[in-house]
Amino acid sequence: MCGIYGFISPNIKSEKKETINAMSNALYHRGPDQIGDFINEYIALGINRLSILDIKNGVQPIFSNNKQFVIIHNGEIYNYRSLRSQLKSKGYIFETNSDTEVIVNLYQEKGSKCLKDLNGMFSFAIYNLKNNDLFIARDRFGIKPLYYYKNLNIFFFASELKAFQKVKNLPLEVSYDAIDLFLTMENIPAPFTIYKDFYKLEPGYYLEFKNNTLSKKQWYELSYDKKFKHNDVNEYIENIDFLIKSSIQKRMISDVDLGAFLSGGLDSSIIASYLKNECGDLNTFNIAFEDSSFDESYYSKIVSNHLETNHHVEVFSSEAMLNQLPSIWKNMDEPFSDASFLPTYFLSQFTKKSVTVALSGDAGDEVFGGYPTYFAHKIANWIPSFSISSLQFISSYLPSNFNNLSFDFKVKKFFKALEYLPAECHQYWLGSFDVENKKKLYSKLFLSNLNNENNLSLILGNYQNGVNNTANWEQFMKQDMRFYLQDDMLVKVDRASMAHSLEVRVPFLDHNLVEYMARVPSSFKYRGITSKFLLKKLGVKYLPRKIVNRSKKGFGIPVAKWICGPLKKQFQEIIFDSKSNINTLFNQKYNVKLLNDHLSFKTDNRKLLWTLFCLENWLNINSKN
Repeated sequence: MCGIYGFISPNIKSEKKETINAMSNALYHRGPDQIGDFINEYIALGINRLSILDIKNGVQPIFSNNKQFVIIHNGEIYNYRSLRSQLKSKGYIFETNSDTEVIVNLYQEKGSKCLKDLNGMFSFAIYNLKNNDLFIARDRFGIKPLYYYKNLNIFFFASELKAFQKVKNLPLEVSYDAIDLFLTMENIPAPFTIYKDFYKLEPGYYLEFKNNTLSKKQWYELSYDKKFKHNDVNEYIENIDFLIKSSIQKRMISDVDLGAFLSGGLDSSIIASYLKNECGDLNTFNIAFEDSSFDESYYSKIVSNHLETNHHVEVFSSEAMLNQLPSIWKNMDEPFSDASFLPTYFLSQFTKKSVTVALSGDAGDEVFGGYPTYFAHKIANWIPSFSISSLQFISSYLPSNFNNLSFDFKVKKFFKALEYLPAECHQYWLGSFDVENKKKLYSKLFLSNLNNENNLSLILGNYQNGVNNTANWEQFMKQDMRFYLQDDMLVKVDRASMAHSLEVRVPFLDHNLVEYMARVPSSFKYRGITSKFLLKKLGVKYLPRKIVNRSKKGFGIPVAKWICGPLKKQFQEIIFDSKSNINTLFNQKYNVKLLNDHLSFKTDNRKLLWTLFCLENWLNINSKN
């Protein structure tokens, strides 16, 4: 795992080395084991390497056999050995045992078509020394990040936005439209970033920079259109069993210590069970919380005892978490308010003490159909539109409960979002501010700086048009794959883990498994009120039924309680300060009402307040850079 970065700029000549070093320093946490670069009169490329494969000889940048191409690579190619054998049979000679050298030689052989041969997580840049072309690509599902900036004859790219903050004279201007999206989605979706004219390369896309012209092309798109026609449950289970096992075997390649996250939920437990069967001795990791409504350590111990893993658990107090908030803000590359970032950060910190690579159960819900929102759409389809306002009114009288996933919080959020189109409704269930909240929040100044009145509708695009009714919930699986997984879950895991130089692998995102599940009829993913139907059927083969059938809890933190307790003073200082960022941008009277209503237990405003809190702290940190 690594951090990559580079630029093409005629304005930077004698300072090329100084600039590339500054970018390197910003991304040191992504690869502390080796720093390398390639610099000529046209381009500068740099890499911070976290050594996982061929630790001694896999130093980057690496050249192709014909010395025409040079590569810097962030990620892992799990089928590199078979690809290496194929290239050897064609006469290619290898100087290392790394997967990176395989990519650059495969590119020499096939050009951009090489991408479809790669099974893994990656972002890489390949420079053509003969004609000065630059090729940059990102993996199918966006596990590894890539940002870029293009203006006139200047082009910059990097694994994180932090690298751009260290470059002189780059126009880092905060985008109001990005803030608008963040307030609803709790993240900023690709291709946009918090900065104007800076972009994320979307998953499954590549860039080509030729003759001072930048072009972007899509090389991969997941399709849900073609479905299997048979109804043999056992055949589906057998095939899924094989595909997960194959994925695990591929992701075991490592020259450093490897373990697994184990929360005690179905997804991480399934991954741990397969991994244990393959490697025998297995270290598993989890963190525990003081608040029982958020703590899953009881279940992780059940699974660990069942699998006989070497289980490591660390209890994190609210005080310990809050003391590290300044470090956490610094590691958030953009405004990000999914509160599960915090436990993921601490889990990564704890895990890194023992291993350098960890397998996770991320993407299980998106691939197998696990989110309760899918069933919620079915319920929504039964509710007459004329009754929605009445149900909203009635639910508003439910007393607030600040526990994790409290009933009142879910019910109020459910009914409130029903007035919107299906795709927007789905996003509001997952996110924070809806249209009504924004009308109260936005100042005239903020509105005057927006280019689009409804950025969310613009972003959802085809997803909005593709949903004919709220019962068509597989459309929402596709929506979650594109937005929630790629812009939230994977971003969270990448930043939290790489802050501690820990590589996290995602077996459920092996493209063979994902493509197979996309073809499985929806009735085998969500059956009746049973989510992840096939995965649960498979799970009883390896896990206790108590684990397979337990309710989904999520990886949360007691934000609602923190606002009334240890964070109360910080929130009051921000909300009551007319010069704070959020009061400069937004309506202070509304911010005050949100906080006072929460502190008086009148309304659970945890999501809204935490989103504003994260934005405030991100702006504070980055205005100083």
